[in-house]
Amino acid sequence: MAPDVDLSGTWRAARSDEVNRRSYAEADFDDDDWPLATVPGHWRSNPAFADTDGPVLHRTAFATPEPFGPGADPTTARGAASAPTDRRTWLVLDGIFYTSDVWLDGTYLGDTEGYFFPHTFEVTDALASRGEHALALEVACARPVDPDAKRSLTGAFQDGALFDQDWNPGGIWRPVRLEQSGAVRIRHSRVRCGDVRDEGAVVSLRAVLDTAEARTVDLLTTITPAGDYGSPITVRRSQPLAAGENRFEWRVTVPEPERWWPRALGQPSMYDVHIAVHTQDGALSDEQSRSLGLRSVQVRDWIWSINGERLFLKGANQGPNRMALAEAEAGDFAADVSLAVDAGLDFLRLRAHVSRPEIYDAADRAGLLIWQDLPLQSGYSRTVGREARRQAREAVDVLAHHPSVFVWCGHNEPDPPGVAAQLLPSWNRTLLDRAIKTVLEAEDGSRPVIAHSGVLPHLPQLDGTDSHLSLGWHHGDEHALPAHLARWPRLARFVSEFGAQAVPPTDEFVDPQSWPDLDWVSLARHHGLHADSFNRYVPPDRFDTYADWKEATGAYQSRVVRYHIETLRRLKYQPTGGFALFSFADGAPAVSASVLDHRRRPKPAFAALQAACQPVIVVADRPPEHVHPGDRLVLDIHAVSDARISFRDIVVRVDLSHGSEPRQAWTFRGDLAADSCVRVGTITVDVPDIAESLVLDLRLSGPDLDITNRYGTWVIGGEHDHDHTR
Repeated sequence: MAPDVDLSGTWRAARSDEVNRRSYAEADFDDDDWPLATVPGHWRSNPAFADTDGPVLHRTAFATPEPFGPGADPTTARGAASAPTDRRTWLVLDGIFYTSDVWLDGTYLGDTEGYFFPHTFEVTDALASRGEHALALEVACARPVDPDAKRSLTGAFQDGALFDQDWNPGGIWRPVRLEQSGAVRIRHSRVRCGDVRDEGAVVSLRAVLDTAEARTVDLLTTITPAGDYGSPITVRRSQPLAAGENRFEWRVTVPEPERWWPRALGQPSMYDVHIAVHTQDGALSDEQSRSLGLRSVQVRDWIWSINGERLFLKGANQGPNRMALAEAEAGDFAADVSLAVDAGLDFLRLRAHVSRPEIYDAADRAGLLIWQDLPLQSGYSRTVGREARRQAREAVDVLAHHPSVFVWCGHNEPDPPGVAAQLLPSWNRTLLDRAIKTVLEAEDGSRPVIAHSGVLPHLPQLDGTDSHLSLGWHHGDEHALPAHLARWPRLARFVSEFGAQAVPPTDEFVDPQSWPDLDWVSLARHHGLHADSFNRYVPPDRFDTYADWKEATGAYQSRVVRYHIETLRRLKYQPTGGFALFSFADGAPAVSASVLDHRRRPKPAFAALQAACQPVIVVADRPPEHVHPGDRLVLDIHAVSDARISFRDIVVRVDLSHGSEPRQAWTFRGDLAADSCVRVGTITVDVPDIAESLVLDLRLSGPDLDITNRYGTWVIGGEHDHDHTR
């Protein structure tokens, strides 16, 4: 079977203007003086187009590939058919940012919209009619004029604080290729796990078959274990087709299935699903394959279960791997998955974007869950409803077979910031998001759907969704988190954003020598720095050098990350079902809330994240920032376990010291149940008359366990007191 013909590589490109647009699609158009352009790619990465928002015209010339031309041996073609005249050829554009008009040899093929799924055009007659060809595209990716009424569904790439505000992702960013089929083409296919029980798992399949004339075909489905845990299952069905597109849905049962488990619960077992269409003479006409994991997902009041096993979810938001996503190496995505596993995370939330296939494949193999957003961020025009529903269906086709994808989220932060904006119905939240949710539920049904993320409780049900908390960064004091959640327990059900910015390890886009007169405006516009928040929480004017300020930002971010996670884990299942840090790794040089910079170098908060996400931790109520002599501290001690086994004869020791002097100790003994949070005991501390720090050391020990933690506070107003700065 001949491979697809890749048309990617070096093309020609030019800025679109009225002169070029009139004739650029003609086969004999002279483009020799146009700049060279790389496909796949983004036009902003090309110096010739580094400052344009497009549209940009793209052209390439190619000869009819030998297996695709008239008279070729049909048995060598992709999806070989019964006779040369039955072969059909297809132009496949795997990804266009964001719209395009497509021409071949001066003939208009059609337009495209949507960046994360392929677009296909039949070109059988065009390739048979001549030997040399010109493929031309006008690609557009308009910059949003009104951020609250956008018309393009590009999500995180053109909205939010993740990237340079001047960036434009426009371009032919995924491969362009020719495919061949027989008389019947699989235009679309969808594979998902419908139901899993010990006796059998139901695999639900859907295919759209395209034929030029009515005929009967054999549809062959083969499901093969990727490991040594079963035998292949083959189901053949005879299917009559009418001329044109025919949609079919069917099911195959896998007996005694090996389930796919997230890494915290078991092994991520996989199956290969192969769909083939044969014509009546037995010739293979077309085929497609998907990998599939058999698992079920349930959520109740934001507490999640996989295959019936409850799981407290520890995660992080992740933007696009690279600002210029086409330029990421395939291994970069697997590396990010490995880093997430190393950090102790159960999932990554792909925030307001659909990524490249490599990250989903890597997550499937690693047992890392994926919270999948559609590419909708903040406000959209009323004109996008139909397109948003269509792209929701495309997302199901592209991603539904991945067991790692455990939830769909239709829209991130549909309303402007503030409580008032969420009290009344709105076009985005009330109408658009409801329509998207309805489509995802109808088209998939194998995983939960969240209409929108970051919506506060509002009328009429006063329910809301997951919480985006910014205590200690956009407002408030990070110390106030426990009291804040105690007043509003509903906000603690699932916290999907929290954190603080920190300066990255690199100084490559900062001039430390200019301190304190950094180019704050440029850092904000091009690298995401939040100047107002830094001035409030880590004021630059308090530090003599850039290095000192940089260190302080890392320490502050670590505190916010650590104490938010400890607080939420202490509320495990009562009511918290999990959390997602904002954010994990940068996709471009940035001063951001990520714990890894764009080269995946860790900030200090990465170590804090790892420590707070260990399977077993021991925590205390956080002491106040300062105390006074004579104060009495009453602190609860908790042990939290995400392990699936119980631990017997656990010892928790708490040591209080000031300076180098030990002061007091407490010891607690008992058992720690699997997947639990246990109040170990309570300690009472009478603050002494000193002018030093009080340090609380916690140690949880037992068979195969040795976990430590530390808390501190300053005593103010004691003997020989002087000013202390933490």
